[in-house]
Amino acid sequence: MFTLTKDQKICRIENILVGGQPGENPPLMIASMFHNGDRILESRKERKFDRNKARDYLLKQEELSDQTGIPALVAMVATSADEMKSYIDFYLSVSSRPFGIDMWVEKARLEAIHYVAELGLQDKVLYNSITPWDKDIPGQVAQLKELGIKNVVVQVFDEGNQTPAGRVYSLKKMMAAIGEDTFPTVLVDTSVMNLPAISFSALACKLIKQETGLPAGVAASNGTYMWKEAREMWGADGFSAMNFSAQAISTVLWSDFLFYGPIVAAPKAFPAMVSAALMLATLAYEETGKLPTHPQHPLFKFFGDFAAKLS
Repeated sequence: MFTLTKDQKICRIENILVGGQPGENPPLMIASMFHNGDRILESRKERKFDRNKARDYLLKQEELSDQTGIPALVAMVATSADEMKSYIDFYLSVSSRPFGIDMWVEKARLEAIHYVAELGLQDKVLYNSITPWDKDIPGQVAQLKELGIKNVVVQVFDEGNQTPAGRVYSLKKMMAAIGEDTFPTVLVDTSVMNLPAISFSALACKLIKQETGLPAGVAASNGTYMWKEAREMWGADGFSAMNFSAQAISTVLWSDFLFYGPIVAAPKAFPAMVSAALMLATLAYEETGKLPTHPQHPLFKFFGDFAAKLS
């Protein structure tokens, strides 16, 4: 169940490894900042946000990542290139770690990535994302290649076939336009639509990894946060339990990376992912007899004696 016959690609974003056989590497956790509804955001138009809180959130995620061995980055959301520039400048004043840009409009996204390239940060940035809805994928790819961008997310979805197989078909179409070896790092986002459909996205991850070897993952938070009635029924604690149980299950079910939602939730997200990463590692061990290859995996950090007995 957790052993794939296809050779699996492990991609690198600076010092972050993502992909491989299930359980081989801990999942990459990708947080969101400056999204709609982010309480630190005061005015997009005036580029005003609570810099102290934003700094605290970034440093807390880094602390949790170092503590747990689970890699992490933040994807900053903006509606224009100028807005994104202000967030990037702030981020670089706080952190030297990789980061992502998350922009829906293709034109603004390309303008923002030009700024990243001007700063010489091509190896550090995750471009999110090339989508089926972009009007000129070949033109977009040509610009990214010319700029030397290394790391991209490819979002897959097929309106006519919303099953896991439809997402595989979408990826094949996307990669025909992108090119198989254009970017060293291609992360495949399998497009979560709602909470129960996370299972379709997880199964798509398995199919995509089996057919292509590419790292695949989900934005499970897109499904959980859309279920607004859950918060009304169960309050904040109940919502949190629902949210991170769904995300932990996604980690076990073939997801190499997770868009886990607002960075403010990091103190809850990382413990949940530790549980998932530990269980996936031992599930994979039962099938393969192999322990994770990543030396900072939570299994070695928290249960080193147990791991030593297994080895």
